[in-house]
Amino acid sequence: MPPKIAIISGAGPAGLTAAYELLSRTDIIPIIFEKTNDIGGISKTVNYKGNRIDIGGHRFFSKSDRVMKWWTSIMPLEALAADKFGSYAGKRKEHVSTCAPDKTDNIMLIRNRLSRIYFLKKFFNYPISLSVDTLKGLGLMRSFKIMASYLLSQISPRKDEKSLEDFFINRFGKELYHTFFKDYTEKVWGISCRMISAEWGAQRIKGLSITKAIMHALKKPRQESGLSQKEVETSLIEQFLYPKFGPGQMWETVADMVTQRGGRIVMNTEVTGIELDPATGNVCKVKVKLNQTGEETMHHCDYFFSTMPVQQLIDIVSPKAPNNILDIAKGLVYRDFLTVGLLLNKLTIKRDNQRPAGSDNTVKDNWIYIQEHDVKVGRLQIFNNWSPYMVADPNHVWVGMEYFCNKGDDIWEKDETSMKVLGIEELSQIGIIDKADVLDATVIKMEKAYPAYFGTYGDFDQVKIYTDQIANLFMVGRNGMHKYNNSDHSMLTAMVAVDNIVNGINTKQNIWEINTEQEYHEQKGEK
Repeated sequence: MPPKIAIISGAGPAGLTAAYELLSRTDIIPIIFEKTNDIGGISKTVNYKGNRIDIGGHRFFSKSDRVMKWWTSIMPLEALAADKFGSYAGKRKEHVSTCAPDKTDNIMLIRNRLSRIYFLKKFFNYPISLSVDTLKGLGLMRSFKIMASYLLSQISPRKDEKSLEDFFINRFGKELYHTFFKDYTEKVWGISCRMISAEWGAQRIKGLSITKAIMHALKKPRQESGLSQKEVETSLIEQFLYPKFGPGQMWETVADMVTQRGGRIVMNTEVTGIELDPATGNVCKVKVKLNQTGEETMHHCDYFFSTMPVQQLIDIVSPKAPNNILDIAKGLVYRDFLTVGLLLNKLTIKRDNQRPAGSDNTVKDNWIYIQEHDVKVGRLQIFNNWSPYMVADPNHVWVGMEYFCNKGDDIWEKDETSMKVLGIEELSQIGIIDKADVLDATVIKMEKAYPAYFGTYGDFDQVKIYTDQIANLFMVGRNGMHKYNNSDHSMLTAMVAVDNIVNGINTKQNIWEINTEQEYHEQKGEK
């Protein structure tokens, strides 16, 4: 009897996790078809002259023990960290220890988290809290308005919480929403917060509030340092894991392990057709196209894991999906992403609104949220602070300016030289750099980085009902589910999909429930 085959569309976190889990727990052979020449999807690391770019920033932290143990079984903690954080060390599965590449650089670092907001050319804590420093930075009159509107929102919240604007105002008050949330969020998504579903907030910052931020700040001096932060809202965590050379190192390592154990990864090859068996309604064949030659071939499969955008998936299913499903899929919206990497002698920004950056040439932030209204850049990464190995020369500062855009708009269509000039001008304009300190620059584009919660998203349940009827189709990952997941959520969707295959579970509901209003769903006995 021939072995069963699972075809996986994409070598990102969800696709690679699915392949690894299938090889670890079943006799099913996974074949991954990756459209690009890169491993890791949006979690890849781009190497530019020895300086590494993390697309969007990826903290390796999860409230799921299953994911934390999985990461550290693939890439162990650095020696000193392993002694300090032993709860995640020394628990590697036997098959992992025999297959992991013998590379001393394949380690996870323990990193401190600092993310702040840059507004009025001053730093404010992120997530925002009504601390003394915050109120001092905002000024007396604005602070009074913020306090008053926050109290009003707690006394008389908006009962019908439909939009993201409603979500923010109920938790932070109208004045604070307009000061710190509205402009930045609309910069990210390109539309009014009134047009974005409240579900986005419920998924991304569901547990965050002014009260929690204040309580976290008060408890902070008494907290023990460590990675066990399950009771802490994700936006407030103090430490996280990070691969020595960026997130792509994790997924390149997993890809090596998948191929060493008999799985296949075919690069530069796009899934262009999905054929359903008329008798069973299941996926039976997949058509793929080799990008370099345009040659198309058919491949039989027993399971199909889709991490491709839902819009694309529905379009290539044969027989065609019903017209209403096609229309909903066509109307789904995505936000694209562009990074300008700048290599600098130093930053001119002040570290804490008073002292200069100092001899190490940089502030300590991983991310800086740019709230200034007169520039288009949304966020700034300082790669030195994610890992010192991300920059080729430690005497230089390596930053990534993040722009949120749509393919075809003014930002996306700028040529590389013009985009570099814009980035340098904007950081200079808001006082973060001096143009004379720029040594080099590059531009990286990423399509469909963020699935959006507007367009036809309100009717997305109809798509779920249609696809859930295809028993051997598993939609996993961020774009695969049109769900704004973090990488740990994407991994869990793949893990639970394999759980369902192993345990003969036909429903897909437990996959869709990952990263909903509830806490992360973990299998019994794995906590």
